[in-house]
Amino acid sequence: MRHMNKLINKEMKALAYILLTIIAITANAQTYKNVQYGNFESWTVRDIEESLIIGGETKRIYAIGPRDTISENKALNIKSIWATSNTYAKVAGISKTSNTVYPEKRGDGYCAKLTTEYAECKVIGLINIKVLVSGTIYWGKAHEPVSGTDNPYSRMRWGVPFTNKPKALVLDYKSAMPNKGTITTCKTLSSSSRAGNDGHEIIFILQNRWEDEKGNVYAKRVGTAIYNVSNPTNGWVNDFRIPVIYGDATKSPNYKPYMNLGPKKDNFYTINSKGKNVEIQEVGWGDENTPVTHAILLISASCQEAFSGTIGNTIWVDNIKLEY
Repeated sequence: MRHMNKLINKEMKALAYILLTIIAITANAQTYKNVQYGNFESWTVRDIEESLIIGGETKRIYAIGPRDTISENKALNIKSIWATSNTYAKVAGISKTSNTVYPEKRGDGYCAKLTTEYAECKVIGLINIKVLVSGTIYWGKAHEPVSGTDNPYSRMRWGVPFTNKPKALVLDYKSAMPNKGTITTCKTLSSSSRAGNDGHEIIFILQNRWEDEKGNVYAKRVGTAIYNVSNPTNGWVNDFRIPVIYGDATKSPNYKPYMNLGPKKDNFYTINSKGKNVEIQEVGWGDENTPVTHAILLISASCQEAFSGTIGNTIWVDNIKLEY
């Protein structure tokens, strides 16, 4: 009988250990939520006819969204949280396109390729105009047709309504930086170069926004997940995790200066309740108890201000998801 009791106790202890192990595994298990179109298997193709004065060619550009082909010079209007640096512009009556974000094959599927390159055009075959454009994808909307090159970030609506509080942003990425050491600035007819190294930036921030009676839009930063890629990779880095820092990011041991509040090199904008395009003014830090109203996700081939970067810098991204 005593032997039987010892056996039962031993089995009970083993069962308790198994149950505790299962509970621990369950407690540590991560839940992932895929981002809409974040696997980059679906793209909207846009065929836009450029003006005759700059050649009159039909150019193909890509948007992240439902599978469709749009053969018309009109503002993009699709059901997608994504926008890109691929835009349709109409300046002084001249229609022009820019494309620095592409779908690219990866295994049996696709990924997104973002690259820094020149967008060029020749007016009546004589004047060669070019600007440097860095491939960028972001949550929001571009105001098309783009009508100028001044303050390009003001021509985009940054962020989408969002109320969740994920633990991290997770994605696959690959990087190439073939021309390290030189940063070029090129805007229309002016161009210059300087010594320096450019990288890629990945920004995911959670905000609590509000609007005052004058239409000004303010925000507190609730969550911060920002990472600058400073070196090329040897192939793909899969399931790369960028933790979300809640509250004052400057107090985190993982804080970097590029995680600070705005104003930044290029500020974010939105449309207020009066229909006016206004700057989103980040005025302080929230905390883990502050409600989230909006999220901004941005991935760019460059960390520099608009029209500056290193030619050839390229980042590929795939399988973007949020960890809870």
